[in-house]
Amino acid sequence: MSARMAGLMKQGSHMIVRIELEGGRAGFYEYRVVFDTEELYADAGLASVAECLVAAVEGMAPHMVAAEIWYRGIVSGTYSLAVIAGNLDGVAQHAVNTADAIREVLGDDELQHE
Repeated sequence: MSARMAGLMKQGSHMIVRIELEGGRAGFYEYRVVFDTEELYADAGLASVAECLVAAVEGMAPHMVAAEIWYRGIVSGTYSLAVIAGNLDGVAQHAVNTADAIREVLGDDELQHE
């Protein structure tokens, strides 16, 4: 744990983390929860983007109040945990649709992060 993160946790500061999602086939999705540049926890072999979001949010400490969602290297938005929980399928679909739209405009070859 970085000194910065430990300090924020000790102070009881609220944190916005990043959830990085990867994959494209059932059973081959993975996620990482990151704060600043530090990976906090991760998992792989999940069935869908929505399943990754559930697992990522379930593992969050109480001071983590929101998450920036990335799918295949494209950010789709920042959401409170309540919004993610209340509209899980919508948030997951928005992440997929946003990444697909950006990839279509730019072309997959122009994006380094797969």
